[in-house]
Amino acid sequence: MIKRLQKHGNSVALIIEKPVMQALGITEDTPLQVTVNGNALIITPVNVGVGPERMTATVKELRKRYGPMLKRLAD
Repeated sequence: MIKRLQKHGNSVALIIEKPVMQALGITEDTPLQVTVNGNALIITPVNVGVGPERMTATVKELRKRYGPMLKRLAD
């Protein structure tokens, strides 16, 4: 795939199409690590943990499973 940089304010931007983002499992909010190796630009998603959706689901499951016990402990 050949891409061209596009003007974006005082900078230039590399546009990543949605199918490529989906293939990489990234969204517009995903932090990306940008490195240079010789004359190659390497862009890698940063592993920042489980993500907000999975964290919310995990907390919900824990509350369902351990909620009464944790309430008794807090009292």
